[in-house]
Amino acid sequence: MSGDHQTLALLLFSAFVAVTLGITTWVSRRRQGSAEEFYAGGRLFSPMENGFAIAGDYMSAASFLGISGLIALFGYDGLLYSVGFLVAWLVVLFLVAELVRNVGRFTLADVVAARMCERPVRIAAGTSSVTVSVLYLVAQMVGAGSLVALLLGGTSGAVRTWTVIGVGALMVVHVALGGMRATTWIQIVKAVLLLAGAIALTVLVLVRFHGNVNDLLNTAAEQSGHGREFLAPGLRYGGDWTARTDFISLGLALVLGTAGLPHILSRFYTVPTALAARRSVIWSIGLIGGFYLMTIVLGFGAAALVGTDAVRASNAAGNTAVPLLALDLGGGAGSTGGTVLFVVVAAIAFATILAVVAGITLASSASVAHDLYASLKRAHTKRRGEVAMARLAAAGIGAVAIALSLLAQNLNVAFLVGLAFAVAASANLPVLLYSLFWRNFTTRGAVWSVYGGLIPAVLLVVVSPVVSGSPESILPGVDFAFFPLQNPGVVSIPLGFLAGWFGTVTSTEQPDEARHAETEVRSLTGAGAV
Repeated sequence: MSGDHQTLALLLFSAFVAVTLGITTWVSRRRQGSAEEFYAGGRLFSPMENGFAIAGDYMSAASFLGISGLIALFGYDGLLYSVGFLVAWLVVLFLVAELVRNVGRFTLADVVAARMCERPVRIAAGTSSVTVSVLYLVAQMVGAGSLVALLLGGTSGAVRTWTVIGVGALMVVHVALGGMRATTWIQIVKAVLLLAGAIALTVLVLVRFHGNVNDLLNTAAEQSGHGREFLAPGLRYGGDWTARTDFISLGLALVLGTAGLPHILSRFYTVPTALAARRSVIWSIGLIGGFYLMTIVLGFGAAALVGTDAVRASNAAGNTAVPLLALDLGGGAGSTGGTVLFVVVAAIAFATILAVVAGITLASSASVAHDLYASLKRAHTKRRGEVAMARLAAAGIGAVAIALSLLAQNLNVAFLVGLAFAVAASANLPVLLYSLFWRNFTTRGAVWSVYGGLIPAVLLVVVSPVVSGSPESILPGVDFAFFPLQNPGVVSIPLGFLAGWFGTVTSTEQPDEARHAETEVRSLTGAGAV
């Protein structure tokens, strides 16, 4: 990219960063000292506003960059990510949204602790929430590094490293100063921009092929180098039993993981009632569903117009497929139209990353302050001190996420998010469902359920090909990959449910019938909800 075009790119990036910081500064002038203001934005958002914010939170770099890149590289098998991410919202809508809003206050641990011994449950759930959030943050920052490195024409590690550090610093500023209110408005703005950009690119791809989707698919198959196999299952997850089992594991993680994501659950507390929470989910399903349909067109469009080999040459994981597609649609490399469209799409993608990392960081810092810190210092903690700890925790979590992101720069962002979903489905979903629906569930069952899913999921990732044993691994020079699957969900999710059941049936604690009845009535009717 020429110097003039790089200047344009930097100006657009700077403009968006200035806008987001302006929103944060404006919101920070309002009173943010109370926990309800900082964690839930005062519960003043409408269902439509919260629906756009949920969509903005969910349509991450994994969706815009990662899924489209996987489709461009692997065709049909990449498309499965789009299906899994979308179907997951049915679980959220029918099983989680209203009940979580009625029972909880700010975090997942609030729901579980409503009928259990609070301290051990909050420590377990808080630990799990922070782990999931950090994994999700790593995916977003890897996407940011790939994007800006492409934009500035640099392939060196230094460009990616400074980009990741910059994104981490920005997210800490957004969370520490603006809290949930600023994060929500940034997510709403980002959702509108992302949908507009995706619609524009989708229309341009379809116009290029005169609206003939069949022609688009056939051209993508030809340009992929795989022929008709590109449009059939098996290119990535076919072949031996390991690849097929990995596909099943991925599907379970994607479909079940959304209901356990801390930053998604926290969005249900920003509306005044459970009915508003359900309506928020309906709004978000419509927006997210339309978006994922467009990622399919963008992925196959990148394969057809840019070519699979060119996408892989730019970024081995496919994370730059959509910006390269925008460059081609605008007139190609060196053209002003191509550069402008390329930079606009890259700026939107960067906006996506900033908004999502702000939401995740807020959710994880809330878990540290509201669950971990408040449990350990309960006798001495006041709400104002808790909010101060949340702001401090945001900086610590940002530092950890930056360090891990620098190790995982060569992995696909959608794949990394799949790992976060697997951990969420293994550790958070079992304890959430048991707490809401099992009358005899006990404190030991809750703690065992969290750790029984969390520890195996993390350990299996560490001893999988993700970390070592292959050229694409985080540590390619060593090999301690004893677990053959890249996604641990097929093993760790059942273990989470099994550990919760076993901990409960072996517990000497008698279930508190009165507290369960109270929680059940509150979850179903909203009576007594905050």
